[in-house]
Amino acid sequence: MPKLDPKGIYVNKNLRLDHVQVYGFDYDYTLAHYSANLQSLIYDLAKEYLVNELRYPDSCMEFKYDNSFPIRGLYYDKSKGCLLKLDFFGSIEPGGCYFGRHKLSRLEINNLYGTRHIGRDQARGLVGLMDFFCFSEACLIADIVQHFVDAKLEFDASYVYQDVNQAIQHVHRSGLAHRGILSDPQKYLVKNGQLLRFLRTLKENGKKLFLLTNSPFYFVDGGMNFMLEDSLGHQDSWRELFDVVIAKASKPQFYTSEHPFRCYDVEKDTLAYSKVDTFLPNKVYYHGCLKTFMQITKWKGPEVIYFGDHLFSDLRGPSKSGWRTAAIVHELENEIQIQNEDNYRFEQAKLHIIQELLGKLHSAVPKGVECETYTSLLQELNKERQKARRTMKDMFNTSFGATFLTDTGQESSFAYHIHQYADVYTSKPDNFLFYPPEAWLHVPYDIKIMPHHVKVSSSLFRT
Repeated sequence: MPKLDPKGIYVNKNLRLDHVQVYGFDYDYTLAHYSANLQSLIYDLAKEYLVNELRYPDSCMEFKYDNSFPIRGLYYDKSKGCLLKLDFFGSIEPGGCYFGRHKLSRLEINNLYGTRHIGRDQARGLVGLMDFFCFSEACLIADIVQHFVDAKLEFDASYVYQDVNQAIQHVHRSGLAHRGILSDPQKYLVKNGQLLRFLRTLKENGKKLFLLTNSPFYFVDGGMNFMLEDSLGHQDSWRELFDVVIAKASKPQFYTSEHPFRCYDVEKDTLAYSKVDTFLPNKVYYHGCLKTFMQITKWKGPEVIYFGDHLFSDLRGPSKSGWRTAAIVHELENEIQIQNEDNYRFEQAKLHIIQELLGKLHSAVPKGVECETYTSLLQELNKERQKARRTMKDMFNTSFGATFLTDTGQESSFAYHIHQYADVYTSKPDNFLFYPPEAWLHVPYDIKIMPHHVKVSSSLFRT
């Protein structure tokens, strides 16, 4: 069985790169990649806000961020206080439901929810944890809930989310996280020597480039200068790579609002009062909206591709507006590497064999005539199936497993949203360097959503 490319581009909707003339990028977790230290920084700053500003117990200061606990794409149930991992169809993953740090059993899930499937009414009480704050946010929510349970304190689960989210947003909007990162970029930012090469290759091939981020300019400028300092010449500026630079864009409202653009003076840290009706070279713009952006640039939807990490804030708006979209999921590279390992593939093959045996066993023995041997074999197969699933899950994350898959091998809810809003997805933007600029990116022939669709291998016609 061939191994997948950890640096590959994976295609949900056919994409011809020769038709793409404009490349747009988010900054955080798209152009900029952060070390695991960032989540600890965000967690600690948010924790301090909860204690100092919202008067949470001083004992909360003892909490430590646990990078082995959360994954991207979880949901928090504001009515019941549970962190949930959902599958492609919106059902709770049996091994992915936590109340605080306590993993709920199947019986506990059924007693709490009545069923594993989340209905439309219940879904209204769920909030998705999808952005680059989601790891620290999920961990802090779980630790707060567990602390209240251990201390036997009554609490409202919705207030926990409200307070933690307020703390996380404060860390972001107040600039605490930005200043912390820039104070020690070596600790938090990961340099990527291929990023400049990728951006320059696009320019050399006549492509237009723009940066569209919610972060303030000083933060982006400091980060880009650090990441590219080993590649850029002393007289060069990263801003010369982009035809348009837009900061503090307030996505996702950017895609639906009619906010005007303001020209930003990088020296004086002030906004101009004059109307923006053209984008000038080496200028920086704040705020704005998609409608005005398209009017000024005259760039047509399908010729634009936008790269972002947040499925809802970055990609849902562009996808609905006709832009092509590329999701950047840094976890993808590691997850593919794990799936390529022999021990994972052995467990996967074992699981498939057990599933087939269970199916044959159920069909071979009529209902009502099950004997002791049948029951014993059924129990043994189920035991081995659970063991294989657990082994595979632990290779990714001992609490929630893989980002894209559930324990049963189905796609996760996160994978569903990737499929819905991302035309393509990959681990880093510069993975596009491995493909010619005129490449046709096609959905693989054997990827079918409906199980009855025939998957005919090309090897059938080889001699």
